[in-house]
Amino acid sequence: MSVRGAAVWAMAGQYGSFVIQFAASVVISRFFLAPAEVGLFSIALAAAMLVAVLQDFGLSRYISSLPVLGRDELRRCSSIALLFSLVVASIVAALAWPMAQLYGHPELFTLLLTIAGSYLLLPLAVVPLALMGRAMEFHRHFAVSIGGAALQGGVSIALAAAGYSAYALAWGNVAAALARAVIAQFLRPAPPFPLLLRGTKDVLSFGSKSSLLYLTGAFGTRTPDLLVGKLLGLTAVGLYSRAVSLSDQFRMLVAGAIGSVFFPAFARIRDRGEPLGPPYLRVCAGYSAVLWPGMAALALASQPLVLLLYGERWAEVAPLLAMVAMMEVLLTSLPLVSDLPILLGRMNRLIALNMLDTALSVGLLAVGCLWGVEGAAASRIVYGLLWLGIYAGFMHRLVGFDGRALMTIYGKSALVTLATIAPMGAIYLFVTPPNETGFGLLLLATALGGLCWLGSLWLLRHPAMEELIGMMGELPPVRRLQKALSQHG
Repeated sequence: MSVRGAAVWAMAGQYGSFVIQFAASVVISRFFLAPAEVGLFSIALAAAMLVAVLQDFGLSRYISSLPVLGRDELRRCSSIALLFSLVVASIVAALAWPMAQLYGHPELFTLLLTIAGSYLLLPLAVVPLALMGRAMEFHRHFAVSIGGAALQGGVSIALAAAGYSAYALAWGNVAAALARAVIAQFLRPAPPFPLLLRGTKDVLSFGSKSSLLYLTGAFGTRTPDLLVGKLLGLTAVGLYSRAVSLSDQFRMLVAGAIGSVFFPAFARIRDRGEPLGPPYLRVCAGYSAVLWPGMAALALASQPLVLLLYGERWAEVAPLLAMVAMMEVLLTSLPLVSDLPILLGRMNRLIALNMLDTALSVGLLAVGCLWGVEGAAASRIVYGLLWLGIYAGFMHRLVGFDGRALMTIYGKSALVTLATIAPMGAIYLFVTPPNETGFGLLLLATALGGLCWLGSLWLLRHPAMEELIGMMGELPPVRRLQKALSQHG
């Protein structure tokens, strides 16, 4: 499968999962759970995820980066995945009682035990998904993603409607892990038995460094919920986590899907000895052309969007969402900051920078909390600016891209972003303020913004336009039409 074809399937899986998870979150938040209930689950999940980054143990990237993968090496990876799932589940379960005591909420004990159970199922999906990614079989990734999201959403809604409160979300996690494990093993069997632990030195060496990197990263991304929950309370963390979740879900529509495709793609470029700079610039063009306008539009539409989706009791999410979305604009300016250093053997330097990055993130958030949940969200913009300063020089030296060409891409993406949000801004100025903007006007602004986005990409001859057209050509209906036209021709 080509890189563009793989990207189409990966994005389809991300879009499909997003639609399912987003719809489930809207139903649950609007009709069943209050901000404090969502906040309680957010604290439990954040605590579990601090440890759960060990689950993968770097196996996905290790498998994708190997020039040759033998049967014994595959068995070793599957065995290590199983063993580390037991370690992760045990640590999460051990955290249950201390977390319940620390926050003064006994429900955290049962929530964390439930979440711990889901990690016992994850190793059954880790290695099969890595093998699919290595072979660029992202149509199978699609099936795993959609199956997991569908069962998670269904179980969560059903249990929330039945009055299970935050436990509905925890059991939804278990359901997702079960679905992903069953589907992944069916499509690409890689059972962890019989265990093979001889000759695991290379895997453990790579995995230990990857895990240290993931731990520092997770500390930066998961600490906010824990810190806000401790300093500002359950309602505040419920509001904050909802804003971050909305922003993350949109970013993952593109960044998560494309990132999973580009790691094996860049591995092939590296193995051929070709320069990485030009393809990296194309990745930057794609990210900034899609995510910058999308995040800016999300920030501008935050108030009517939150009111329409979640109702008045979640209204305080809107200003938080606007600030977090603007942070994402900064964080997506340099894509693949973890993937490429790992691929090129610069993990030690990456770990050092990641530790600095994490310290700044947590420190700024703690200071921001002095001004309440709004201050916590505002600190994310400052963090995003400092993040760019930390990684820009490192990535330039690592990849060797043309700095002037990158600035040209950024300039075009900024103009595309302004064109995209212009219709929504005009509606706010001349028709109705944000708090009175209904569904019809929001839909109109989105449609006009989409047309302005496409038009500005074409007028500016943005480098992403060629990639978007190429990806459109990989869509199955378009390919069938092209085949039919060629036969008639």
